[in-house]
Amino acid sequence: MELLEINEQTCTRDGRCAASCPAALIALSPGGYPRPIAGADKFCIRCGHCVAVCPTASLTHREMPVEKCPPVRKDLQLSVEQCEHFMRARRSIRAYKKQAVPRETIQELIEIARHAPTGRNSQCIEWLVLTDREEMHKLSSIVADWMKWMLQNMTEYAVSANMDRTLAGWESGRDVFLRQAPVLIIAHAEKDNRMAPAAATIALTYLELAATTRNLGGCWAGYFMAAANFFPPLGEALQLPAGNHCFGALMLGYPKFNYQRLPLRLSPQITWR
Repeated sequence: MELLEINEQTCTRDGRCAASCPAALIALSPGGYPRPIAGADKFCIRCGHCVAVCPTASLTHREMPVEKCPPVRKDLQLSVEQCEHFMRARRSIRAYKKQAVPRETIQELIEIARHAPTGRNSQCIEWLVLTDREEMHKLSSIVADWMKWMLQNMTEYAVSANMDRTLAGWESGRDVFLRQAPVLIIAHAEKDNRMAPAAATIALTYLELAATTRNLGGCWAGYFMAAANFFPPLGEALQLPAGNHCFGALMLGYPKFNYQRLPLRLSPQITWR
């Protein structure tokens, strides 16, 4: 099978597939049908735009058969009001129930997150899911060691980041790093992949938003992520694949409390040109 196949019986030759291809790999000559240009197989990023944009399902991709790509359902699309409420109602959750999160639910959320945009459709993010409380406590202890090192060696910065107060909370018995969350999800990728930082951030944001539809909540584990990146003992303890780097860490669980209102935020500072 060629990279692209066109059903000439249903194709309207409207040029949408050619216009939507981010790499300009589809040619459409006057009176002809869409065809991949020479070398298209090499340069195609497998984004699926050509399959997704065709209104008559006339184009199929060798690695993305049209019959395996479900149609967009307009009846499931959010209204403006629903979208605004959904986004504003999201809260960073720092108090969780002890209830475990089913593995299949976490799998579903990661399946959603994998549809997040990535540079050149690289889909470069890998996932580490931690649910063992003992292991998570050990990892938090390493974060505390990093914080002690920071206070001793980079005191001014550490104090400005409230690490002294945070560490005091840990030493008093409070889980200030992972908040006793039942799940910690780590997005990682090859360390030198320039697309990975943005890809991980967007993917985890997708996941956190999707989690609310399962009555779950999340919170970015900022201290944990910083320690994973700059404190070798934590990087070693995570046992990521060789050459991989933590680009994001998200706590996840069932919120202990329900939020009743939409709080205010600062007005956006916008420059128009």
